[in-house]
Amino acid sequence: MNERHILAIDQGTTSSRAMIFAENGQCAAVAQQEFKQIYPQDGWVEHDPEEIWQSVVEVCRQALRQAGEKGIAVEGIGITNQRETTLVWDRRSGKPIYNAIVWQDRRTAGFCAELKAAGREEVVAEKTGLLLDPYFSASKLSWILDHVEGARGKAERGELAFGTIDSFLLWRLTGGKVHATDATNASRTMLFNIHSQQWDDSLLELFKIPPSLLPEVKDCSADFGASEAGLFGHPFPIGGIAGDQQAAAIGQACLEPGMIKSTYGTGCFVLLNTGDKAFRSQNRLLTTVAYRIDGKTSYALEGSIFVAGAAIQWIRDGLKLIDSAGEVEQLARTLESNRGVYMVPAFTGLGAPYWDPHARGAIFGLTRDTGIAEIVRATLESVGYQTHDLMQAMNRDSESGSKALRVDGGMVANNWFLQFLADLLGVPVERPRVTETTALGAAYLAGVQLGIYSSLADIAHHWQRDALFTPALVDAQRKELLKGWEKAVSRVLEQD
Repeated sequence: MNERHILAIDQGTTSSRAMIFAENGQCAAVAQQEFKQIYPQDGWVEHDPEEIWQSVVEVCRQALRQAGEKGIAVEGIGITNQRETTLVWDRRSGKPIYNAIVWQDRRTAGFCAELKAAGREEVVAEKTGLLLDPYFSASKLSWILDHVEGARGKAERGELAFGTIDSFLLWRLTGGKVHATDATNASRTMLFNIHSQQWDDSLLELFKIPPSLLPEVKDCSADFGASEAGLFGHPFPIGGIAGDQQAAAIGQACLEPGMIKSTYGTGCFVLLNTGDKAFRSQNRLLTTVAYRIDGKTSYALEGSIFVAGAAIQWIRDGLKLIDSAGEVEQLARTLESNRGVYMVPAFTGLGAPYWDPHARGAIFGLTRDTGIAEIVRATLESVGYQTHDLMQAMNRDSESGSKALRVDGGMVANNWFLQFLADLLGVPVERPRVTETTALGAAYLAGVQLGIYSSLADIAHHWQRDALFTPALVDAQRKELLKGWEKAVSRVLEQD
């Protein structure tokens, strides 16, 4: 029997990618295109929405051409996207009134600080699971309405539409027929009550957002309309949407409470499935929607490590200790221990559970015998130590220990790193055969809607393990390593 195929649009922070997956999860075609990063001022980050749109159309056409040459027919589309990035466009023309303000943008830090000083963070956290931070969409949307001439008046007259990237792409793909998002992206706006699963009137009032701007919130697998025939030759039904980290968790089949995935890219994002319970974090982690299917919401705890693969880039491009990232594993293997060298990569502060934006990076334990191998190994180890801190915080919040960690992202090609991770965490680490789990998750969601899979649970048996790394370190050694890390971090935190 011929495999059925789905086109996944993976719209990321630095590039747009289209991947076509067979129902068994194998990739049949792929195309990718980078786009420009715009930095108008210090701390400001923007994207050109038209450039994003054109890049998405182009990569979809390339992937569909590849599939066509192989005799593969695509049945539908799933979308995953960089989260929190904020767009406002004119409902009549479909044209954005300002550039997309990217999730990394910090221009609204002062506004968020004012709200925090006014005691508003508790109510925001209670309703949304988020912390008052420029990271999320609400303050960005408020900024656009206040700083683009005439925007607030048009918004109040119902002439404008707001959306995260998924909503904007959906609007364009359907020729303006559908203004919608899914529950995972809505949960990152800071305007959505994750408990009632509705836009929250009091939050809209707090951020001065007219309700007419907002998209309809649907399940992650739902009827999102169809692409216009002129775009790709004929219309394709759009059946699934999820934010990138949630899509990665679905691609990793982390569908049961207690299952956890970690994505190692420039930074690192860890999601712990908590089922139908939205745990309120006591360790400044985020509570978010993992997915919503058939009206039933599953929640997750989320934590981020600011610097993961970026630390490897730094020793390559900044210190020039290596020529390529591929050398790192070989250098780490030349040592029997870390020789007491610890690196704390707090280049932009430390995330959970420390949340110290003023912390700065440091290397400790240097001696006359310290060489490139020691520094490289300490850099790799630092990502493992940060993952351990994050998972400990998650275990405290969720009152349950994780049985295994599923990993993906660029760093997981490094077998030494994954073995160290297993040793440090004391749990098995699993690497999947298909590591492009973000796009795969979007394809799975669309497949559920299109009837390719009977349910989300049906995808679990498609997940295949490429490698398993089991703990091989005795407790005494683990404790000694962690003691050294805790000492190093404490020194960084003590800095002004």
